[in-house]
Amino acid sequence: MSITIYHYPKCGTCRKAKKWFEDHNIAFNEVHIVENPPSKEQLKTMYEKSGLELKKFFNTSGQKYRELGLKDKLKDMSEDDLLELLSSDGMLIKRPIATDGNKVTVGFKDEAYEQAWK
Repeated sequence: MSITIYHYPKCGTCRKAKKWFEDHNIAFNEVHIVENPPSKEQLKTMYEKSGLELKKFFNTSGQKYRELGLKDKLKDMSEDDLLELLSSDGMLIKRPIATDGNKVTVGFKDEAYEQAWK
């Protein structure tokens, strides 16, 4: 099982997720989410496999999200437009995203990681 974590090095939540994998001796690959954001196609696949609503992939507490006034705009946008927007800027994506190609977790919660990755 090869796990990829899309993360932002300055993000405390991302550091917690990486530490969780390290503490459980689970190997993972790191992708800097701002320098190499997932493509629209990758996001669509992760979204479909996650079972989450697409809006859960947005970093709603991020500065960029607020600057663009997305809180009110998201509900009127198509899935295609939402994926296009997410893929355009890694700072809009909630992080970390961990995936092994089958399972996907968004954000970090100890219990969710225990369930998904142990």
